Amino acid sequence: MPEIGEQIAALPLRRDDKHHLRVLMVTSRNTGRWLIPRGWEMDGKTPWQAAEIEAMEEAGAKGEISPEVIGTYRYAKILSDGRIIPCVVRVYPMIVHKLKDDWKERKQRSRRWFSLKEAAKRVIEPELADLLLSLQTEANLPTALRKLSTRRV
Repeated sequence: MPEIGEQIAALPLRRDDKHHLRVLMVTSRNTGRWLIPRGWEMDGKTPWQAAEIEAMEEAGAKGEISPEVIGTYRYAKILSDGRIIPCVVRVYPMIVHKLKDDWKERKQRSRRWFSLKEAAKRVIEPELADLLLSLQTEANLPTALRKLSTRRV
């Protein structure tokens, strides 16, 4: 295992009735804290494809994901053997078109839509909170996110 882990994450988003962005968050399996779907890269998959798979497995979210990273954040990953390694997570925006009622980790995690401001309050990673808050202003939206369709679910 590398000294610094590199992971990928999907940032599942949708527009509400007032056209504000909302983010789909899931609870961690161990601590129950709120986070975005993330994981390790996968053999034979691009990083954004792996992030899209994580969104489906952890949150039951299907949609359109961008191949462009919109930000990164760091956190401390606790491995199964108890070791802790620092991880850098690359975040790929995803517009959610459908939520499945039945998904792989539904019995291990809860999922919930949050406003960007509320999501930023719930996460413990300061850089992820900053990324979420930066998306509140339309003028600040990264090009990668603007390119994605914005249908409501």
